Amino acid sequence: MSGQPGRTGRSAGQGSAGDLLELVRSRRATTRGALQQATGLSRATVGQRLERLFRAGWLREGAGGPVDSPLGGRPSITLEFDDRHAVVLAGDLDTRHARAAVLSLSGEILAEHSGTLVVEDGPDAVLGELGGWFAGLLKKAGHGAQAVCGVGLAVPGPVDTTTGRVVQPPIMPGWDGYDIRGRTARALAEHAGTGELPVLVDNDANLMAYGEQRTGYPDCSAFVLVKVSTGIGAGVVVDGAVFRGVDGGAGDIGHIRVPEGAQALCRCGSFGCLAAVAGGGAVARRLTEAGVPASSGADIRELLASGHPEAVGLAREAGRRVGDVLATVVTLLNPGVLMIAGDLAGTPFLTGVRELLYQRALPRSTAHLDVVTARLGERAGLVGAGAMVVEHLYAPERAEERLRALGV
Repeated sequence: MSGQPGRTGRSAGQGSAGDLLELVRSRRATTRGALQQATGLSRATVGQRLERLFRAGWLREGAGGPVDSPLGGRPSITLEFDDRHAVVLAGDLDTRHARAAVLSLSGEILAEHSGTLVVEDGPDAVLGELGGWFAGLLKKAGHGAQAVCGVGLAVPGPVDTTTGRVVQPPIMPGWDGYDIRGRTARALAEHAGTGELPVLVDNDANLMAYGEQRTGYPDCSAFVLVKVSTGIGAGVVVDGAVFRGVDGGAGDIGHIRVPEGAQALCRCGSFGCLAAVAGGGAVARRLTEAGVPASSGADIRELLASGHPEAVGLAREAGRRVGDVLATVVTLLNPGVLMIAGDLAGTPFLTGVRELLYQRALPRSTAHLDVVTARLGERAGLVGAGAMVVEHLYAPERAEERLRALGV
């Protein structure tokens, strides 16, 4: 089974069980009376549809709420989404490293593993290994295969979310058009004994942005995250939803041409891309040429942590180049938060970004802008991937389909 990330829109049936679940999950209506008022349905109809959700194990009763009537009486019983009835598997692939986790439906990480996985080894090997990781994590978290309701994957390349396939990824050789969903499902069946599962795939910067925005800045209507590791990419969240463009290519700022990179050959095959002059790979190359061995963004992160002067200087210079491009991004999108994440996202890089951003962008565009570093750190992609799966599976129309399949 496969699915497209994101909400599926309004349910075909006004006030369906899926609609009621959405109201409870969003906390817009958390009592039977509030649901009646929000939907216009009768008490009996609300009760019947809630009963389906209780039988599926998706809702539970919480503590009593305040008494609405001035005449007193019993407090209304609150309704809560039961995040214990299933778990989500999430994976976050980088060029040479990966993380995997089992998450609750509310986004709590129940078990986690990180290690070396090299995307250049190809999708068959990488996803097969990831399936083994997931099987071990399920045992560690104390859950069986039947508890898994879906899988979310973050990958370092542009993704067509309707198919779950990466499209011409510059730093993922051998992955272009590959059936990531199918291979992941087979690996899980082989290692963990899972049945048919939805597998959703999106770009890593998109999912990092989604995870960070939902957990730290839920009221920010325009949020931009820039990931600077071996490459450079951006994720944009507008009105609570990831903005992907028409085919998943939005946010690929690493391939914007910059004048100072005219002679720099990018891994995409073009000259002058921002990533070719300011990404972790470019900084690592310059460090190596200066006699400081480095091969990736992870190596630079270690050098920056130790305060290596050459790494600090080059990271600040890279930040200035990225900040120059971000002045245009900020002017176009007018975000409330610009978050810098990834291996280079330390003080030197952030200082460079701010220098050029505030110099080049119009004051109007930055008057209400917060430029910050990541809160969730390396877990942002996992949290975003898990949230993507939950929002997909429990959106009103999809919830109705699943309830019918459960026979409730």
